Amino acid sequence: MTESLLIRPDDARYRGLISGSNTRWVGTPDYIRLALNTEQVVEALQQAVDDELRVVVRSGGHCDEDFTAHGKVRAVIDVSALDAVYFDAQMGAFSVGAGATLGRVYSTLYKRWGVTLPGGTCPTVGAGGHVAGGGYGALSRLHGLIVDHLYAIEVVVVDSDGRVRPVVATRAADDPHRDLWWAHTGAGGGNFGIVTRYWFRSPEATGDDPARLLPAPPAELIVSDVSWSWDELDEAGFARLVSNFGAWHERHSGPESAHLSLFSQLKLQHRSAGSFRMSTQIDADEPGAEQTMDAFLAAMAEGTGATYTVNDRSRVPWFYAVKEWFGFVEAAVARWKVKSTYMRRSLPEPQLDALYRQLTREDYPHPFAMVALVSYGGRINAVESQVTAAAQRDSIIKMLYVTLWTDPSEDERHDRWIRECYADVYAATGGVPVPGEVTDGCFINYADADLADPALNDSGVPWHRLYFKDNYPALQAAKAKWDPREVFSHGLSIRA
Repeated sequence: MTESLLIRPDDARYRGLISGSNTRWVGTPDYIRLALNTEQVVEALQQAVDDELRVVVRSGGHCDEDFTAHGKVRAVIDVSALDAVYFDAQMGAFSVGAGATLGRVYSTLYKRWGVTLPGGTCPTVGAGGHVAGGGYGALSRLHGLIVDHLYAIEVVVVDSDGRVRPVVATRAADDPHRDLWWAHTGAGGGNFGIVTRYWFRSPEATGDDPARLLPAPPAELIVSDVSWSWDELDEAGFARLVSNFGAWHERHSGPESAHLSLFSQLKLQHRSAGSFRMSTQIDADEPGAEQTMDAFLAAMAEGTGATYTVNDRSRVPWFYAVKEWFGFVEAAVARWKVKSTYMRRSLPEPQLDALYRQLTREDYPHPFAMVALVSYGGRINAVESQVTAAAQRDSIIKMLYVTLWTDPSEDERHDRWIRECYADVYAATGGVPVPGEVTDGCFINYADADLADPALNDSGVPWHRLYFKDNYPALQAAKAKWDPREVFSHGLSIRA
């Protein structure tokens, strides 16, 4: 067996492989192993375990925190080369390597079989962490989370005696390893072992024709990108616009609601940007799609006292939109910090007041600070909380708080703003979105280590409840069974 590629600090490639997309996190591992197949992952992990090294896995490298670049990490196993996407006739499902980017997944599935998965809108994200965290995207209101189509996984695990081995686990009710499959449907990456590949097949699919085993994407989309000028919006108009977005989703986010193909992102940039945008898509073949889009835009603008500017309104092929359309496919900046919220209802008045206050602060004139409200619900909400590890199954909107920058000397300034913004919006619940009538915790794929810091989470609700709710005990049991030596750990990892 050929060994994995070994990259040490004296290798010219080392510097380019010690950081992911978020360049504020730079590791200092003793080495990086570039694995080309499952056997090489087994060999690399066994060596790290035998040497008692702190080890992590990296696929796409889009981690928001320092989990793969922490100073205590001594060995990195990089699975980005495990990127094959093909139909596995023996499994009767589509095999996706953990290192495959979403763009590669969408392109291969669409070109060869005319199907897709309801994953995220960033084509450079790797499947490894995206799937394990219960990823969602522009087709999730129509087809559920990506993990709702997960049939099986291959995971390299470490037994209690230190022996490393690959395990295949499926969603079949009689599979003795089903708990390992379930643990990878929303707990996030780097918890139980190293995922080398996933298999996908929709639960309701029958037969053996690959073209009928996953959802078919829309042939064509109607896309819209509009913007509002901050100069035209006073505080009341801003609050009305955000409330309008929430109210529409309250009406249209049940599993059987109309217009589940409509997906929108309201991206509220800081006032210093001058304006902010809303990007929306709908299946062009939905009856009355043009009228539905018009009605949606009218509902957003109603009562705001402001008019929007149309940046784009066109019909485009779905395959173009998923790869190229600027409304959703946008470039990342080098450094960032994120936070998240699941919303069960529209934002109440105190949260709207705080949001406006924070996005108009004159002591923080940063145009790349943003709070995004993103369409959620629909078929996601047709699944019970315990069916997957992704527990939030009755929300209508997902919120992303993010600030992006390039200068390392400004890290503290930007961290301070996003922390103060978040604490202000959720001041009534200890500075975090505690599960309750309005909010329902946080999204593990928008990892935020602050939630585990008592100085920043004053709610009395532990970080793991914010992310996993009542599913945490089952995740702890899976951790104790599949990672008994706690080989895999990071700031928000499952603890047995």
